[in-house]
Amino acid sequence: MIYRGQILHYIDSMYPASLRRAALIIAILSSFMTPFMGSSINLALPAIAKEFKIDAVILTWIPTAYLLASAVCLVPFGRLADLYGRKKIFGIGIISFTLSSLLCAVAASVLQLILFRILQGIGSAMIFATGLAILTSVFPPHERGKVLGISVAAVYTGLSMGPVLGGLLTQYFTWRSVFLANLPFGIAILILVLWRLKEEWAEAKGEAFDLTGSIIYGIGLAGFICGLSLLPSMESLGLLIFGTAALCAFVKWEMRTKSPVFPVNLFKANRVFALSSLAAFINYSATFAITFLLSLYLQHIKGLTPRDAGLILIFQPVVMAACSPVAGWLSDKIEPRVVATAGMLLTTMGLVPFIFLNQGSSIPFLLTGLVILGIGFGLFSSPNTNAIMSSVDKRFYGLASGAVGTMRLLGMMISMGMATVVFALFIGRVEISETNYPALIKSIGILFSLFSLMCFAGIFASMVRGNTRLPR
Repeated sequence: MIYRGQILHYIDSMYPASLRRAALIIAILSSFMTPFMGSSINLALPAIAKEFKIDAVILTWIPTAYLLASAVCLVPFGRLADLYGRKKIFGIGIISFTLSSLLCAVAASVLQLILFRILQGIGSAMIFATGLAILTSVFPPHERGKVLGISVAAVYTGLSMGPVLGGLLTQYFTWRSVFLANLPFGIAILILVLWRLKEEWAEAKGEAFDLTGSIIYGIGLAGFICGLSLLPSMESLGLLIFGTAALCAFVKWEMRTKSPVFPVNLFKANRVFALSSLAAFINYSATFAITFLLSLYLQHIKGLTPRDAGLILIFQPVVMAACSPVAGWLSDKIEPRVVATAGMLLTTMGLVPFIFLNQGSSIPFLLTGLVILGIGFGLFSSPNTNAIMSSVDKRFYGLASGAVGTMRLLGMMISMGMATVVFALFIGRVEISETNYPALIKSIGILFSLFSLMCFAGIFASMVRGNTRLPR
């Protein structure tokens, strides 16, 4: 007992309380800022489309460009942070995210806006790849669960507040104010990093960086997503084939290289890890575009203001935030696979009613579906992450964390990619107006049908993954 106390005292003395408090505040602010941006922009999309007079397909690229840049850069920047310093990469990410938010707010064309969203996505990848790593590095093991829980709560708060504040800002101060709202957060975080975060962490300093794998991964992913966005044109087929071939080459390269940028072999050797990651990928693929679709439905079909649409869409993340701590507690008591599978089942049940959305669908009907989805998300997310992290040895925690983030972003991009394809096929490259409202409703129904089928398949991926609580 004395020995354990000495260890804890030694860890505490390494990082003073002031440093730990600063790291926690930085983590809370950054964990709020990035999901807030992701959820609030959906409420501004109709106003952006109206100002720039753009069609539904181009409109999907405003969120997709951000997600694509984040996904391409997340894993490489996580590795670079281990090599050259997490605080350094985090600080550059905050500067990039804040500056690009300002540039998005003053964009004079949709092309400029998409380019600045790419820069914002790169900054987000730097933040996401290092924020939790810094928090874990600073706090001793006996306090990590508590502070990581606070950070997750900040994420859900950002998701919850995004639709409401995004709708209010868009309605009363134009869509540009949604981007300007990031500036005070970015400046405050940067000041705290420079003033209070005096340490640096680079445990992998001196090791090799897999530049070749990073380039192949980025090119393959970009080619595949761009190919999806161009469907059903002839050019899309070539890009899809090229992107798929590059991703296959990336997998082959990562299995051979000594210092992989992505843990491909971990998927091959660990059934629980592989199927849990697949379940996460399916869940995000089937759910991320929901806010985008319902935002268009509520504002175009139901004629609601951005503010009122945001007040409706807030129900799902609020319920999710309320359920997640309970789900995490349950996954500590019983097998995480069981809780996560129940969450996937409820998510499927919440998606199915939206297949039948029409002009006459009532607001209580929407709210019921959003509440069921919120419960499903809450029951699935934290237990599934618990299963992933519990299925690997401690030396793979960093790689597993990066894989979780990558599955999340890849799923989000596939979700938006599916929306892009369906809109291109059924609405076409025209601005959304009353004349194509029937096509919009049909597209939404088709997408929710696809999402429901995906989640139904995800139930079985979650169910057969195996147990994580094995004798040690």
